[in-house]
Amino acid sequence: MTNESATVRPWTRPYDWAEVVLGVVAVLSFLWMDTNNAAMWTMIILGALVALDGLASLAAPGQVYGEGIQIVLGVLMFISPWVMGYTEFTGISWSSWIIGALTVIAGAAALPAAQAAQRASGRMAGQH
Repeated sequence: MTNESATVRPWTRPYDWAEVVLGVVAVLSFLWMDTNNAAMWTMIILGALVALDGLASLAAPGQVYGEGIQIVLGVLMFISPWVMGYTEFTGISWSSWIIGALTVIAGAAALPAAQAAQRASGRMAGQH
């Protein structure tokens, strides 16, 4: 099996699995950190969106726009402590910054694999 064919197979890409894990950690982070309502709901909503985007990318690896959505969600999570005003909660703020940065990095790293999967699935469709 070539590396390119591995990127086409659903449920196999590690960057997308990382996105799911990062999203779940974000959703649950309010359980072990001091937060306010803005921090808690921001992390729950953005974390759920990150995890769902990761699952969508795992299920359909040739959808390049999913990686772009992931990068945008990571940026939103990174800036959310300032935008939503919870920088005084150090733990949840650092969680937002770290999870947001890692989400952007995972999305950028997965982009070439998604593009390869899209090209490969286009060739497969053309062969039928």
